[in-house]
Order: sequence, then C-alpha cells, then structure tokens
Amino acid sequence: MVESATTLREQRRWDTSHRITVCAQALTAAHGLDGFTMEELAEAADVSRRTLFNYFPSKTDAVLGAAPELPDADVDTFRAGGPSGNLIDDLTELVRIAVSVKRPERDEAGRARRILATEPRLLAAAHQRFEAITIEFTELVLEREGADFGASRARLLLRLLLALLDVALDHFIADDGDRSLVELFEEQLRDARALLG
Repeated sequence: MVESATTLREQRRWDTSHRITVCAQALTAAHGLDGFTMEELAEAADVSRRTLFNYFPSKTDAVLGAAPELPDADVDTFRAGGPSGNLIDDLTELVRIAVSVKRPERDEAGRARRILATEPRLLAAAHQRFEAITIEFTELVLEREGADFGASRARLLLRLLLALLDVALDHFIADDGDRSLVELFEEQLRDARALLG
C-alpha cells in the first residue's frame, strides 16, 4: 500500500513537472525566454507560484525540465558491476532507464531543440547540465571500474554515449514511425560499434 501511494505521488510529481516544462517551452517558443514571467508560467501551468518555485528555481530550469533521476537500486547494481558485467552494455541500460523515466514525445523534443537553437542562454545551460552528468557518471564509472580505468577514458566513453544519444534524438524527432528514443539510441550504438570495430 505504501509503495503504490509513493508511486502515485511520484507520478503526480512527474506530471506536474512535465506540465510546467511543456508550458515553459511553449511560452519560450512564442515569446522568447525573456518574454514571459514566472507568474505567467505558473498561470499557464495551472500551479501556484510557490509550487512552481518548488519544482524549478528559474525559467531556464523550467524550460530545460527536470533531469531524469535514476533509481538508487539501478545505480547500485551498476556500481556493483551489473547488470550484465559489460561496462558499455550496463551504461546503455542506465541510458535506457533514464530515457524511459522521461518518456519524451517527438513534438516536445523537436520544440526543445528549436528553442535551444534560438536561445543561447538555454544552450549554455543545457551544456552545463550535460557536463554535470558527465562528471557524475565519470565518478560512477571509476567507482565501478577502479581508478586504473582512468578519468579521461571514462569521460571519453560518456561523451561518446551522449553524442550517440544526441544523434538518436535527431532521428527520433525526424522519424515518422513509432520507434522509441531508446530503440534509436541502441541502433546508433550498434552502428558505432560496427564502425569502430
């Protein structure tokens, strides 16, 4: 009973966060990042100002949306060398989990891409977010693989995976079919493995 209540609460929290981000992106697309206030965003998302600030401290954060949070159990499994024992496969599993948590829609992902292309501050903030993710996962890889693996190798691997995810996102936005972002990411990973031998 507690677990289902927690899951329901988490789902409501995710739904509210997502609604705020969709509204923030729509307002940014229509008026630019400086063309609306946090009060207007709260009204558009049908939340109080206080609720809005509990979710996002700034318009930039609201437009970028919440970073996906991996369940502790999955991170612990990775840290312990699982789930498969192959580093790339296990990092791919973490990407799969992170993407499935966010469940991006094609039109929303396309709008987010267009906004990033027209708002340099958002692009810089997105870059900072990816750098923070790279640092976090570099530390996680080193915890798993040991210091001898090397921080520069871990960063290279993570940046390659993020680049593949970026290409997969381009295909996801352009794709008319029903392939998911995860499927497209896995396809890019297979292609990269074939190219790199």
